[in-house]
Amino acid sequence: MAATAEPREPGIHLSGEALMGLRHLARRGSAPATRTLAGLPGGIVTRRRGRGSEPEDVRLWSEGDDTRHIDRNATARTGELHVRTHHDERDRAVVLLADFRPAMLFGTRRALRSVAAAEALALLGWRVVGDGGRVGLVVARAGEPTALRPAGGERAMTAVTGALAQAHAEALAAAGTDDPPLADLLNVAAKLLPSGGHLVIASALDAPGPDFESLLTLLAERVSIRLVLVSDVFERARPPGLYPFALPDGRRGLLDAGRTRPAEVSAETRLADYARRGIAGVRLDVEAGPEAYAPLMERLDAVL
Repeated sequence: MAATAEPREPGIHLSGEALMGLRHLARRGSAPATRTLAGLPGGIVTRRRGRGSEPEDVRLWSEGDDTRHIDRNATARTGELHVRTHHDERDRAVVLLADFRPAMLFGTRRALRSVAAAEALALLGWRVVGDGGRVGLVVARAGEPTALRPAGGERAMTAVTGALAQAHAEALAAAGTDDPPLADLLNVAAKLLPSGGHLVIASALDAPGPDFESLLTLLAERVSIRLVLVSDVFERARPPGLYPFALPDGRRGLLDAGRTRPAEVSAETRLADYARRGIAGVRLDVEAGPEAYAPLMERLDAVL
């Protein structure tokens, strides 16, 4: 499946409306027992609140902020409106990192790998806000990354799904460029998360860059990191032979798959290696679709 096809073709174009619709699938089959306990006496299950008494950050005012949280000292000092955000120890902040770099704009069954990554992250995001957590977003793509600070509720997921669709459309338009390193995006995500927050990366981890692994290890000491390793069936089990391909810039060629080890072995090996470093993960098969992703994201949500 080439990324040069008509953008509205299913599996290539990423629809914000479709991602919004995944909220019903995300909550299907979720029982109260799967929700995190509030930590109150008696083990009462409640939704965690996003506002507490512990300060988290002071930042510039943005549209939609609560006027009650204006920080007078920072505002007086700078001459610009600032707000103070808070969280308590039960607050769960999750940043979703979607890889839309050119290498992810590839797929042979059902959808591009980038589309599958967005579907899985949207499912997970709906689960998190449904349990009272906050969700933010970082999108890796050619050009400037997209970044949204963690927020709670349906409004947050509306922003996340819209940003995913917009960033994906821009990624398709710039598909002929080189893949930027992922390490820079880890730094962006780290700035959005409080200590003890959660980062979920959906990527095939193609060409992550020379500093990615070392920075990932350092970041894992401050926040919880989970991995959604996206895999296309052609990568896992392709018969030996020569395969014609076309690039977004019009160039064509032949891929010799006869000497390439099946990517399934590599994927499982990589997941096991990350698990030994405290980074749990799941393999996401592009061809399976959201119905199959939902239980995977439920499992991942349970360890956030």
